Amino acid sequence: MGVTHHGRTQRLDLADPTLREWECTVLAADPEQGIVLDRSAFYPGGGGQPPDHGVLLWQGVQTRIVGTRKGDDLYLLPAEGDPLPPPGTAVTGALEDERRSLLMRTHSGLHVLCGVVFRDFGALVTGGNMEPGEARMDFNLPQVPPDFKTSLEDLVNAEVVADRAIEVRVLPRAEALAIPDIVRTQTNLIPPDEQEVRIVDITGLDVQADGGTHVAATAQIGKVQVVKVESKGKANRRVRIRLGA
Repeated sequence: MGVTHHGRTQRLDLADPTLREWECTVLAADPEQGIVLDRSAFYPGGGGQPPDHGVLLWQGVQTRIVGTRKGDDLYLLPAEGDPLPPPGTAVTGALEDERRSLLMRTHSGLHVLCGVVFRDFGALVTGGNMEPGEARMDFNLPQVPPDFKTSLEDLVNAEVVADRAIEVRVLPRAEALAIPDIVRTQTNLIPPDEQEVRIVDITGLDVQADGGTHVAATAQIGKVQVVKVESKGKANRRVRIRLGA
């Protein structure tokens, strides 16, 4: 499980987030359970990042993939009524590029936001969610200055323009947890049985454990708009962002 495999499926999405098309073989196919591949670049969802969409192409047939279910295996969910490739079939997988690319930009944008808020305000993350091109992140931030929304947007975009490299590496659990502030959520979400931890490092700004897909440098995120800052309880602030074109 985790950074290289989920059940019988090799996780190509984490090995190369730029991959959009690949060859693979169907290991199992069931109209209720879904389709299991030996190799898959479909991000299955998790950590607030939604799953990828795309298609499987086989013997002149197309099967649309509209979601994912995690179990002992990684199950791809076909669109209702689409045919299922039988086990043993060689297929070509292809991701919906616009959705994946926008989700990568959005996820990296959230990490910049998280890095700025932690650096400048010392706040940890209490929740978050994203859709392609827009997202929210909640922070344990009891007090904010009057110009918080405007200054936060300026600070985030300064880091985007700085074009900081975004690097991913996998470390043994003990080594990863020894990094100061590696967990940026108020609650440690790393599964206790996970022996390897994937680290996303925005050079000079933010280093944290993360299982999602990201762009290679902050300039690829594009302009970030802080749409709204809301109070969500005595100590929580919700920051909503949207990406420019």
